[in-house]
Parts: sequence; C-alpha cells; structure tokens
Amino acid sequence: EKMDGWMNEFAFPTVFSSHLVQHELVANYSHLFWVQGSDPTLEPYLLLAHIDVVPATESDGWEAPPFSAKEIDGFIYGRGTIDDKGALMGILQALEYLLIKGYAPRRGFYIGLGHDEEVSGYQGAVNIVRVLKQRGARLSFVLDEGLAILDGVLSGLEGPAALIGVSEKGQATVKLSVSTSPSHSSMPPRITSIGILAAAVKRLEDNPMPRLFGHGPEGAMFEHLAHKFRLPMRFVASNLWLFAPLISRVLERKPESNAFVRTTTAVTMFNAGVKVNVIPPLAEAYVNLRIHSAQSLQEVLDLIQNTVADQRVKIELVDGFDPLPVSSADEKSFGYQVIKKTVLDMFPGLTVAPGICIGNTDSRHFKELTTNIYRFAPLWFKPECHFRFHGINERISKKNLEELVIFYFNVIQNFDIRKLPDPHSSAHEL
Repeated sequence: EKMDGWMNEFAFPTVFSSHLVQHELVANYSHLFWVQGSDPTLEPYLLLAHIDVVPATESDGWEAPPFSAKEIDGFIYGRGTIDDKGALMGILQALEYLLIKGYAPRRGFYIGLGHDEEVSGYQGAVNIVRVLKQRGARLSFVLDEGLAILDGVLSGLEGPAALIGVSEKGQATVKLSVSTSPSHSSMPPRITSIGILAAAVKRLEDNPMPRLFGHGPEGAMFEHLAHKFRLPMRFVASNLWLFAPLISRVLERKPESNAFVRTTTAVTMFNAGVKVNVIPPLAEAYVNLRIHSAQSLQEVLDLIQNTVADQRVKIELVDGFDPLPVSSADEKSFGYQVIKKTVLDMFPGLTVAPGICIGNTDSRHFKELTTNIYRFAPLWFKPECHFRFHGINERISKKNLEELVIFYFNVIQNFDIRKLPDPHSSAHEL
C-alpha cells in the first residue's frame, strides 16, 4: 500500500497531478519531490521537513487528544503541530496554492520529507541524500526546521527576533562502567562499583566543560541583536571582545541559556544492582553531551577522560559526531539573505540574526551536498512554548499556521531571482 494517501488524494491534488512535480517514495515512508524550474542554469535548493513525531499519550494531561488536531480558542492542539507538521503542511500548502495560480518556478527545487528525524534520520534523510547523490545533485542551500521567532524568550531584548540557524551543536553518548568482584553486603569492600561510578559522575557534574561563549555562531547572534537590547546589555553585547566572560557567567545560570555557553553534560541513565544484599559487580552510566561549535568530539572525549581521572572507570563512546559546519550569513549569502528578506517583508518590526541550534535536525545529513544549511521556520515561540515542545499540549495558533503557508509561498517565489542585488543598491530589487 502506498503511504502517500494522506497527502495525495485529499489535501494536495494539484501537487500530485502537476506536470512540473515529480514525486517518489524513499525507504518506503519518506517522500522526495522535484519541482522543475524553467531555468536549468540556476542551482536548485531543498526544502526539508519531517513526518514523524515523538510519542504522546492523552492521559499525560492533554487538553485535547494529541492526534485530534482539535481547535480550542484559536489554537490547533496536537503532537507535531510545532515539530514539524506545521512547516511540512506549510510547504505543501504553499506549493499547492502556487501551482493552482499557474506559477512555474525559474529555479527548480526539491522537497524532502523524512520519516524518522526524531530517531536521527538514518533511514529517511540518509536515503534521500543517497538518492540525490546518485543523481549528481548539488544544492545551492537547504532550508529545514530549527530556530524560530523568539518573542520574550531572550531577557532584556526589546521586541521579537527571528533566529536563522547556521549550525548545530555536535553530540556524543558516552558510557561509563565499573567492574568489580561480586561480594556480599555483610562484608562490603571500602568502596563499591556504585560508589566508584557515582564519584566519577559527580566529578563530571562538578566540573562542567569550559566556557566557549563567543567562539561559535552564538557570538554573531548577540552582535546582530545588540542594538535591540536595553542598556546596559546593549553596551555589553556590542563589545563581546571585552565582555564575553561576563555574559558567559550570566547565561550559564539558566539551563536554556547555558547551552549557548559550552558543551553540556547530562547524565541520563544509571544502572547497577539487582538484589539488596549483593554488591553489584557492574555499574553503568550513560552521559549525553551536546558539543559546542568551538570543540570537536575528540576534545570532549579527552576532557571526560581527564575529569573522571580514574583507571577503574571504563569510558566508551557509544556514538557521536562533531558540531556542524557554520553556514554563511553575510551580505553575499544567497539563501540566508532571501530568507531574511522574506521574514522582514512579512514582519517589518522584527530583528533577524544568525543562531545556533542546540538540538539536531535531518539537515545535518546534507552537508556533503551543500555548504549552506539554514534552520528556520516562522513559528512564534513565547516563554511558555518551551514546555509544549515535545511536551504536553503542543499547539499552533491558526494565525501562525497561516503565516507558515504565506512564508513558504513567498520564499519559493523569492528564491527565483538569479542572484542577490548589489548590497549597496536599494533593497527593493530583491
């Protein structure tokens, strides 16, 4: 049974019947579309989204069943409304409207819809990349989920800011284990496998990774936003060469901003013991690290080794990868500037800045097809949204869903220009 029925027959008939659009299934559940451009000399780009969602159970306290898309007070409730069905439906609905209008793009483009992003994209995105490589495709840029419009999230910032992700932190999962001889609890050794491992874990928590604020894309983000901060923060953010250590100490106080400062260390699993009167021969812990742009996976592993500093603790890398390359965001960056221009046309009062994604997206698999990967959708994030993302009562306002459709409707047309206007000419040429 083909898996595209939910899209094909009902929602997007023009997308699936247009002679300009080729559609194929990849790895049974992912989708790849090619929308043919009239000018083959223009390098194509890729719009990326994902179909899968994290689990949700109504009994957890949802105000509406998590797969109902029920409307309450102007909001659509449902798992995936933010991550990432809003963008997915926005892309397809925009293309549907454009084709109905008789639009034919000058610059051809792909749409990739992965089916396993929430479990690292090894089946969906990786196979979409394989298909594109087989066809010899090179991409001008990729636009995927990632960052959003932050409204009241950054303290001290006046007005909302649209952050376009130009990189992602790396990641590592490390297993720590201690093996000792089993013994009876009536004659315990001075320190047990649990005690040795607990001490090692405590050393990792007590000695966080070094502060690196300002050495990655987060520095450019603060510089772009500096003029929108209230004093004295405006002065501080405008002079990071002097104040980066000070900002680091402020940001590291909160978990959500500490993520910009350093490689974060989270002990996520700890297993030992099966019986109250037996001292366990084996104790294991798993540590998840999100690696700052200025560090490599190997540097982080060396630091763990030096911090644990105990021969009895075995340290193994389960899996991991380096931080992603930083995509360009200067005045000559085609993809970045067109996205920025589209956002500012829709929301004239906004500040737009490059940012760093502390989580990972499917787009990381595409780095061999392009050097320019941008992670953004115009979702409005307010302080309370933080708890809804992968949590209960995930929702999107009808107004914001409409804005997503309009954004992709506009950005697809704006990508049709051959090249950016000269930066010193008037902006309206774009």
